Amino acid sequence: MAIGVSDTPERYGLVSRALHWSMAALFAWQFLGMALDRIAEDSALANFLKATHSPFGFLLFVLVAIRAAWAFRARRARPPYETGLLGLAARAGHLALYALMIIVPLLALLRSYGSGRGLNAFGLVQIIPSTGARIDWMVAPASALHGPLAWALLALIGGHIAMVFVHRELLRDNVLAKMAG
Repeated sequence: MAIGVSDTPERYGLVSRALHWSMAALFAWQFLGMALDRIAEDSALANFLKATHSPFGFLLFVLVAIRAAWAFRARRARPPYETGLLGLAARAGHLALYALMIIVPLLALLRSYGSGRGLNAFGLVQIIPSTGARIDWMVAPASALHGPLAWALLALIGGHIAMVFVHRELLRDNVLAKMAG
């Protein structure tokens, strides 16, 4: 059976799937890099992954914005949530995921601007100009919250993945097939 571009009540379409799985890969890259930075701080691999953190973070932010717009556009066509407490929990979990996927990179962008360093994506595009002027009220909250909220996001992602197994093994429904085929 061919996968359509748009979402249907039975499954997510090609656009939703491409956004979901490309973001999953980028999040894995981001968190692997930060974990390696904690474990093997000065290793070549940790330094390489760390150097990609800001541009990939910006790319993730763009993909989140596109995904949120696509989800809003397709909201009536998408597979519905279950009814009852499980459906309410799924809605709340997805809302929390989207909120953190927006807040965490916004904090990093705020810190980049406030630090005066700016942000350059892969040496190709200047996202935030380098001003050289530090703005402490931007840097302080962003520095304090970016990391802890990112790890909270990872915990939510872990819960999201765990629920796939709960659906498959305990509830015996086919939730994964709606996104994975």
